[in-house]
Amino acid sequence: MSNIIEFKNVHKYFGSKKVLQGLNFTIKEGNVAVVMGPSGTGKSTVIKHIVGLLRATKGEVIVEGIDVGEADEKALLELRKKIGFAFQFGALFDSMNIYDNISFPLKEHTNYTKEKIKEEVIKSLELVGLLPDEVMHLFPHELSGGMQKRAAIARTIILRPDIILYDEPTSGLDPIASDLISRLIVKLQRELGTTSVVISHDINESFKIADQMIMLYDGKVLADETPDFYRTVDNPIIRQFIDGISEL
Repeated sequence: MSNIIEFKNVHKYFGSKKVLQGLNFTIKEGNVAVVMGPSGTGKSTVIKHIVGLLRATKGEVIVEGIDVGEADEKALLELRKKIGFAFQFGALFDSMNIYDNISFPLKEHTNYTKEKIKEEVIKSLELVGLLPDEVMHLFPHELSGGMQKRAAIARTIILRPDIILYDEPTSGLDPIASDLISRLIVKLQRELGTTSVVISHDINESFKIADQMIMLYDGKVLADETPDFYRTVDNPIIRQFIDGISEL
């Protein structure tokens, strides 16, 4: 498998605040990579660099062979069409029903007919385990938290992106709903061939889905390993985080 995302000695400063301090890691095409670590350690900043919302102070961010920091707006726009973003709180439009929410990217970025759009919406809803006839006419507030997350993911995959970025996908969900979302991430990876980057504090769910777990600490990569490494590692900082000890 080829590298689809590469961070090469990436630094990001906001004034005198050093948020990222020399990140080096690669994510291979088709993998699920979990980026984890304590709050404030740069996880969300990593995501923003992948889509070009932020540009590195120093270093290179390469996504699908494109140097994001050097890309012009046209190149970034084309790259972003290949990237889906599943926001932490879904970011569904409250004033739109589920059908209009999910079809929105198709209406904005394609010339599909109404029939083709409906066909694609139905496919996406079925992929995330929602029954189209039961939910398409509903509004976001009429769905449970877990169903809202799945509907948001359906919108994320409607353009069949190469990469999906998940921001805390199980945040605020009960254990059953969290497990369902985790299984959905793996299902989409397998059925659509997507590469997934998951920002998460949920260690149990991360172990279920990850091919690769990148732990950030103080703006640096503390470890970039498979889940098995984290189960047995004796590094005290990593152990505190994995075991949920509050002193971290």
